[in-house]
Amino acid sequence: MRMMIFGAGFSGLAISRALAGGCEFAGGTTRSPERFPALQGAGLTPFIYDGGAPSDELSAAIGEATHLVMSIAPDTAGDPLLAAFAGGLRPSMPKLGWIGYLSTVGVYGDHGGEWVDEETQCKPVSKRSVARLAAEDGWTRLAAEAGIPLAILRLSGIYGPGRNALKTIHDGKARRLIKPGQVFNRIHVADIGGAAALLASKRLGGIYNVTDDMPAPPQDVVSEAARIMGVEPPAEVDFETADLSPMARSFYGENKRVSNARIKTAGYEFMYPDYMAGLKALYSGGAWKG
Repeated sequence: MRMMIFGAGFSGLAISRALAGGCEFAGGTTRSPERFPALQGAGLTPFIYDGGAPSDELSAAIGEATHLVMSIAPDTAGDPLLAAFAGGLRPSMPKLGWIGYLSTVGVYGDHGGEWVDEETQCKPVSKRSVARLAAEDGWTRLAAEAGIPLAILRLSGIYGPGRNALKTIHDGKARRLIKPGQVFNRIHVADIGGAAALLASKRLGGIYNVTDDMPAPPQDVVSEAARIMGVEPPAEVDFETADLSPMARSFYGENKRVSNARIKTAGYEFMYPDYMAGLKALYSGGAWKG
């Protein structure tokens, strides 16, 4: 296995860490040279990529890749790699044998708090989720044309070191927003790495919800973080009257419970099956600060 990670950010680096010791890396991309030390620390040769055709150096590294992870979100122009490889994957990546695309459970849209799985019809609401579904379709076509298995990992709300309710409480930024009936799933970033590593090692294709076992109201997560820290939780705030950015408010327009049965059937065992286990581990290990 020789992997290239496009968009080696929070999730991409977790994937590289999960594969450490069992994989060679063709490299990882970032938009900023300031991120090079983080990529190098995770065993990745860093390359700059911010859309368009890859540089000669990046193209040479891509040509040696047997596995590809795409973790760059589509922008207003769509998925940058779909445009770059519109002529097909094989000319640029002749050794490629597996693709992983990191998507979002947002593609399912709003289901009124009901359970959804990978067979549920997608009806995305937000522009970013519509773009994600379009990118999924584009990668599905590219992979099929090249005869390469494609695993689409639909991720729920990501948390982990430096990005969690413990830190927001510590920083004085936590709020307990109350919207009756609202639930979300979450996923610890280490489980994204673990699930992707499993799928890559087995070269499994298909769609997989990579999400925890416990969809829950968002205010419960903040309360649990406060309990772990031994502090009083912030006061409850009514969602309807809360001062929220349009993007933050849009997240509450999608309400669903997401099943992770398929990734478990594939053989993945979650390290942090719910937010309580994840927060406890982050706090006890001191990793919550990042």
